[in-house]
Amino acid sequence: MPAGREQGRLISMKEKKSMFGNGAKDYRRMEVVTADPKRLVILCYESVIGNLRLARSCYESGEFEVKANALQKALDVICELRNALDFERGGEIARNLDALYAYMNRRLLDADLRKDLQGIDEVVAMLEDLESAWKEIFYGRTETAAEEAGTRLSTVAYRAPAAISA
Repeated sequence: MPAGREQGRLISMKEKKSMFGNGAKDYRRMEVVTADPKRLVILCYESVIGNLRLARSCYESGEFEVKANALQKALDVICELRNALDFERGGEIARNLDALYAYMNRRLLDADLRKDLQGIDEVVAMLEDLESAWKEIFYGRTETAAEEAGTRLSTVAYRAPAAISA
């Protein structure tokens, strides 16, 4: 049977795309579905950082609809990180992360209202520090590495986040 045919009929590009999906999005979705909970936290940080950088860039170029979408995605993932905190097992660490995420949320909303790019930069810097500490923990180093980075984290601070979007 020739390519592009299914049981005697031509398959449209739209049908092909829906059959095979968007490769990058499908790969990311599979990475999220199969990831270890600690890896999911890192993926969340990567997603928020990437979306905040995009939002900042779009502020500067005047692409306000793209900026709004990127900022909303970042806020959604921060919300997922907060929802995934396990206060019972995470104790003080989970409470501290919850307060930090609440601050990030307020800071981003305020920065958006005031068109304050420094607010976005501040949150990105905090997330990069947290991401670095989690990567040190995840990739085989001990909690001591996180303490050296100035952040006390624990593998019991989180349940697996429900979902992230790239």
